[in-house]
Amino acid sequence: MDPKGTKDTEETEETEELRLPRSRQANERLHAMIPGGAHTYAKGDDQYPENLAPVISHGRGAHVWDVDGNRYIEYGSGLRSVSLGHAHPRVIEAVRRELDRGSNFVRPSIVEAEAAERFLATVPTAEMVKFAKNGSDATTAAVRLARAATGRARVAICADHPFFSTDDWFIGTTPMSAGIPAATNELTVAFPYGDLAATEELLTRYEDEIACLILEPATQTEPPPGYLAGLRELADRHGCVLIFDEMITGFRWSEAGAQGLYGVVPDLSTFGKALGNGFAVSALAGRRELMERGGLRHSGERVFLLSTTHGAETHSLAAAMAVQTTYVEEGVTARLHALGERLAAGVRDAAAAMGVGDHIVVRGRASNLVFATLDEKGQPSQQYRTLFLRRLLAGGVLAPSFVVSSTLDDADIDHTVDVVAQACAVYRKALDAGDPTPWVGGRPVKPVFRRLV
Repeated sequence: MDPKGTKDTEETEETEELRLPRSRQANERLHAMIPGGAHTYAKGDDQYPENLAPVISHGRGAHVWDVDGNRYIEYGSGLRSVSLGHAHPRVIEAVRRELDRGSNFVRPSIVEAEAAERFLATVPTAEMVKFAKNGSDATTAAVRLARAATGRARVAICADHPFFSTDDWFIGTTPMSAGIPAATNELTVAFPYGDLAATEELLTRYEDEIACLILEPATQTEPPPGYLAGLRELADRHGCVLIFDEMITGFRWSEAGAQGLYGVVPDLSTFGKALGNGFAVSALAGRRELMERGGLRHSGERVFLLSTTHGAETHSLAAAMAVQTTYVEEGVTARLHALGERLAAGVRDAAAAMGVGDHIVVRGRASNLVFATLDEKGQPSQQYRTLFLRRLLAGGVLAPSFVVSSTLDDADIDHTVDVVAQACAVYRKALDAGDPTPWVGGRPVKPVFRRLV
């Protein structure tokens, strides 16, 4: 999509909708056959302005093309999974090499040993690893293992983190809890991020009942000084398992994840997303004493840890090894931070220049930026988010977040900031009018987790 500049509002509503006729048709095809029209709720067309949900044809590097032929600079690639950019040559070469050798066998492949060795060298705080295909299977396996090891049923999740698993132990705590028994929901309790006193109170209230504490070690805010170490001490004192969900922090915080950056070792941790650069691979890693309970070389009761037909497909493991090598040899984490810092500074400057610096707010670690859209009263607004997304799409920027990939270049960042400035000008008009409705162009975007459609 070649940027056309800012148009008058009246022209924009019609012109933007006419630009995606094939995407609109494709969305109808998707909804006719696939519940929700996508295989991940966060990719649903309800997350985008009405009639402006591009259906992707292909991608390369930091850019994607929709089925209408429009080109976009893409952020949040593959829900943070494609941190090296689409169709990265080094990853594709490794995958193609294994595809020519077969991808799945009746016995383990030597590639499984090589991938495990590579992973444990990259994340030296772990002693054993088991691969799977998605993050939910890995986090649920960690929870099951914690329950088996402790003999306890309750799970304590961080209340401030949006997603841990598609399985009942977590989804039952969200507004989309239909179909999950109340008895299951009662076994999951929550603690606030950054508050050791509240977490200790929870552990004391359910003394000897909580199997594990599971959280993302960091998200939009850095952990308070001593917080992660304090959680480690609490878990040890109360006899529960400490689990770090490193699906997002893995590689983006450091090659060894947040545990490598902050120097606090969990009992178990889960990795995914960036691990395969778009190929399906996740990992459960942790202390040998715990992990071996899911194996064959111990005398205790067996734990059904992870058993997946496709968990060790050779081409996905080859992708993971190529990703790890690229991160280490090319300093990808540092590049992600540099790109994010440049983007964040540009967006903040553009927003401030247009008088909306208090309303379009960039948050998070530089390698994992998100943005908030606030209304006249400084409250989060789905209507203003819709307005903002519409203007970004009009300028050729597909950005449900500002999460960067390493293949962005300075020209991409500069263009993004220019488009953001144009969006901020419209945002200012809406704020001055006290009503964004004329610029929303239909129903507003919706939160992923909500009780009703």
